[in-house]
Amino acid sequence: MSVATIDNTSVRDINGFADVGHPAMYGEDIWREPFEKLRREDPVHWYEDSLYGPYWALSRYKEIMDVELNDTAFSSAQELGGILIMDEGDLAKRKSFIRMDRPEHTLHRQTVAPMVGPTNLENMTALIRQRTSTVLDELPHGETFNLVDSVSIPLTTMMLATLFDFPFEECQRLTYWSNVATCDLNAPDPLVKTEEERTTVLQEMAARFRELYEERAKQEPKFDLLSMLAHSDVGRDMDDLTFQGTVTVLVIGGNDTTRNTMTGSVLALSQFPEQERLLREYPELVRNLIPETIRWQTPLPHMRRTAKTDAEIGGKKIAKGDKVVMWYISGNNDEEMFTDPYRFDITRKNVRRHLSFGAGIHRCVGDRLAELQLNILWEEILKRGMRFNVEGDPVRIYSTVVRGYHELPVSITT
Repeated sequence: MSVATIDNTSVRDINGFADVGHPAMYGEDIWREPFEKLRREDPVHWYEDSLYGPYWALSRYKEIMDVELNDTAFSSAQELGGILIMDEGDLAKRKSFIRMDRPEHTLHRQTVAPMVGPTNLENMTALIRQRTSTVLDELPHGETFNLVDSVSIPLTTMMLATLFDFPFEECQRLTYWSNVATCDLNAPDPLVKTEEERTTVLQEMAARFRELYEERAKQEPKFDLLSMLAHSDVGRDMDDLTFQGTVTVLVIGGNDTTRNTMTGSVLALSQFPEQERLLREYPELVRNLIPETIRWQTPLPHMRRTAKTDAEIGGKKIAKGDKVVMWYISGNNDEEMFTDPYRFDITRKNVRRHLSFGAGIHRCVGDRLAELQLNILWEEILKRGMRFNVEGDPVRIYSTVVRGYHELPVSITT
């Protein structure tokens, strides 16, 4: 094993392949070449000694999809390891439907799925548009500001508060809890520095949600996530750790992914100005802009499964108990699936086949809500003739779990 330097960042080189699980890959945005090598030379690669222990790395679209759709052989269950490349410490005790297999997964997922069903999305559209308009109209002109703090965080946090019917005066707590849940403890400046600190914060989060849950349980059923849990058989039977895990995954799912894709859309169009010109000439292309941004951004770089039985992937023998990591960020840039994948192309024909929402029984339950928020954002930007000018390099999140941004300095012209 040696240390490879990629763009002045030290990342371990293990038997000729860079350790793609290292968070510097995403904090420094240096993942492209290492994954190209994996796809080309060993698309189902065994890392014997990675930063997070031994695992199989799947880097091509085909093998990733094979595992996604085979939940009989590959498990998401927390007791077998869960969904992340790293061992999750105390987080492993907090079960949620994303960390369950069938039939338990189905029962828990069905409890919250109606919140983001077609009828409710239609009912929320006017509210999302009104809030988006307010945020855009209040942006400063003639100065540089951070798009993340001024646009992406407010819009996703307000949406999250609506989904939970969470007190608006406490909105900022939702963002903080989400950031704590996903932060890398080894980042240069982490929000919390130990698992114990993280556990304390998430216990505080769960306690606040439990208070609201108990209130909803005493009221007539309403159409928010906490009321749905409080009035369901699954929700009534949840122990404290499962309740905490369920709330955590809903907070993260409703916040980090959409937030970072909003920011990514502005960055992508700044890097491919001919695509922005095309969008402004043909605004109906916004319907393709959104899935292409979700592919290009890939806000969750990976998901993990554990082999429940001996299996074979891409000609490699997978043993029962092996950790299998599906690198969505690589599959979304697989040359065999997406022509010229690093190019941001709002006319791409097969863009809806991206992996960012997952597939099979674990496909993102809130995918349509995320697309709705992004669609409305860009419809309102285009309606105003508003242009975001990127004024400096983005500050990226140092994480293997979330691919996103702390800062993107921009200014506005119309």
